[in-house]
Amino acid sequence: MTKHLVPPVLFAAIVAFAFAFRTSAAPEVQKAAPDFALKDPAGKKWTLHDQKAKAVVVAFLAAECPMSNGYLPALANLSAKYADKGVAVVGVFPDPETTGGRVAAHAKEYKIPFPVFADPGQASVAALGAKITPEVVVLDQDHVVRYRGRIDDGYTARLKPRATVTRHDLREALDELLAGKPVSVAEAKAFGCPITAVAKPVAKDAAVTFYKDVMPVLAEHCQSCHRPGQVGPFALTDYKESAKWAELCLEEIKAKRMPPWKPAPNHLLAGERTLPPEAARVIEQWVQAGMPEGDPKDSPAARKYTDDWSFGEPDLILEAPAETTVAASGRDHFRVVVFPTDFPEDKYIVAMEVKPGNPRVVHHTVQLIDTRGVARKLQAEAQAKAKPDDPDRGPGFPVTMGFGFLPDPAGLLGGWAPGMLPKMLPDGVGQRLPKGADVCVQFHYHRTGKEEKDRTKVGVYFAKKPVKERFTSIPASGLFWGIPPGEKDYKVDSSWQLREHVTVYRLVPHMHLLGKDIELIATPPGEEPRTLIRVPVWDYNWQEQYELKEPLKLPKGTVLRVRATFDNSAENPNNPSSPPKVVRIGEQTTDEMCFVFLGVSSQSAFPHVMLPVASK
Repeated sequence: MTKHLVPPVLFAAIVAFAFAFRTSAAPEVQKAAPDFALKDPAGKKWTLHDQKAKAVVVAFLAAECPMSNGYLPALANLSAKYADKGVAVVGVFPDPETTGGRVAAHAKEYKIPFPVFADPGQASVAALGAKITPEVVVLDQDHVVRYRGRIDDGYTARLKPRATVTRHDLREALDELLAGKPVSVAEAKAFGCPITAVAKPVAKDAAVTFYKDVMPVLAEHCQSCHRPGQVGPFALTDYKESAKWAELCLEEIKAKRMPPWKPAPNHLLAGERTLPPEAARVIEQWVQAGMPEGDPKDSPAARKYTDDWSFGEPDLILEAPAETTVAASGRDHFRVVVFPTDFPEDKYIVAMEVKPGNPRVVHHTVQLIDTRGVARKLQAEAQAKAKPDDPDRGPGFPVTMGFGFLPDPAGLLGGWAPGMLPKMLPDGVGQRLPKGADVCVQFHYHRTGKEEKDRTKVGVYFAKKPVKERFTSIPASGLFWGIPPGEKDYKVDSSWQLREHVTVYRLVPHMHLLGKDIELIATPPGEEPRTLIRVPVWDYNWQEQYELKEPLKLPKGTVLRVRATFDNSAENPNNPSSPPKVVRIGEQTTDEMCFVFLGVSSQSAFPHVMLPVASK
């Protein structure tokens, strides 16, 4: 078994930002493919039947598809490995809007070593029946289709990344073909981005048009992420792009995966990303009508976005001394960067804002205060061992998960995920930043198929008025000794009693790869239990800090109950261990955690001290 070579979080990020995927309906194999001709970016003609290789791999790609780009390093490696064995790899970009110039620029940017072709007329699609990108078709020397489908089994039918790749379908098909054997698995469903069909004329007098009806919906609910330079994998700011992804966006809307929001409906939480039913109907009617463009004069004024700091210039801007380099492929990269503050007196933090330097790769951040110098020591040790040619390099130190040491929960400063807006604490409330303390930022980077650079900034705002209540994080944990191997529904149920009055401002659930669901229930003295947050389908790759609409006061004696479920079976594609093994609490990827951190204020300096009530 091999470790996953294609970025697993890349796919989760796509789903999280309105990217829908389909499976291809493969035509029959063992039949000769009709000939078709393409031209490379330089204008040189290429025809299928002129190829004399022992095998030809046609890889259907898309410049805007993160999954396609994520597989480019794997295809490049395969092309190099099999070239001497008589295998030719070619890449085809069948999007109607992709020009030869765009393909040439993309090949240069991603260092694609094999020939690539634009196919806006989709001759290759008609001949080989491709439906999505990335999808590969293997033809023998007689141009008979011998394999078609996925590159490997790195993704499941539920559109989730596997923790490990167990079958390299393309590679195994080539090995069997070159050995003169029948291809044992000739078809394997591929998952990826849809190949957009060539546009068809639509009625000009349609009742619902893009500019008049659809553009206002996209501006209000989608463009904060789906615009150039932002974290959305494609833009929804003009007609052509929006029409290209319309059918898939509609599928995601109907499946309630878009806009992305993990918690179950809850009137306590602020910032819930939802699409009103009437807005969803507009999208559906537009798609059913054939996506008519309408009159650009009907379009609303373009929404203005600003890159300025939300609360004005921060009192402190944390910026790494140099860029972080994130390699093209491999498992997702976690890195902690330490920022010394060296203030001669205590400060009180009332807000933080994260500005990703490269939104394509910054998946999320987590911040904390370190008063012991542990992170500073780890950073110094890592920098002493670092080499200029390390694939992932830059300031700070790499970690597999967490911070590389057990931090004090009271020092947690929250985090950032795409779409999250900073929130200012009320007057009189602040989190203490002790003099001389370090601020540590854990960066979670995902891969894009090419080397990327990032230099994220973090803005810190200090209290301008006296602080009467200290803000801190308290961990309500779900206790377990070990999750047995093979357990599909291992239950955790723990309760804790508050020893102080607190006011809750935010909630942060946290589990690792085996998590299935998690819930936090509060029962104040003499009152009925109340769910504060429930995430029915846990996704490690999509974790957020959830703000409350209004501060929630919980009196002394309130019982906080954490309930969660883990899946440590072989059927769990996220399981990092094969075969499954006993999993205990810990910081590593192969360990587990079960917490809901509560961001609270209290007049006590130690509101995080709670009494255990019961654990199951």
